[in-house]
Amino acid sequence: QVRLVESGGGSVRAGGSLRLSCAASGYSVRFNCMGWFRQAPGKEREGVATISDGGTTTHYADSVKGRFTISQDNAKNTVYLQMNSLKPEDTAMYYCAGRPRDPWVGCPRGFDDFDYWGQGTQVTVSS
Repeated sequence: QVRLVESGGGSVRAGGSLRLSCAASGYSVRFNCMGWFRQAPGKEREGVATISDGGTTTHYADSVKGRFTISQDNAKNTVYLQMNSLKPEDTAMYYCAGRPRDPWVGCPRGFDDFDYWGQGTQVTVSS
């Protein structure tokens, strides 16, 4: 049974920082694929960042490059999203997601085909 639990969301002013955490159980973040997604009211869900290959490979959406950093602690089986220089347009519900690693092709570099999802944590950035 796979379970992903997000935490660390909150309300901050523009220019501030937050660190989100995703604790996984029944699923290894070291040997599989992980990602962060977000969805604002009235908008479609969009990918934010992915991490794979034991934490050595990362991918970011253009909108967050240079501001957000995805990382993981394999011993804690936890994935993080460090968010700096936050903007009001970053306001959204943030979701942690996972995908089993394909034994032949590994993990995707994009944001498609994620199978497991957390309940989400709210991030609000005021101007």
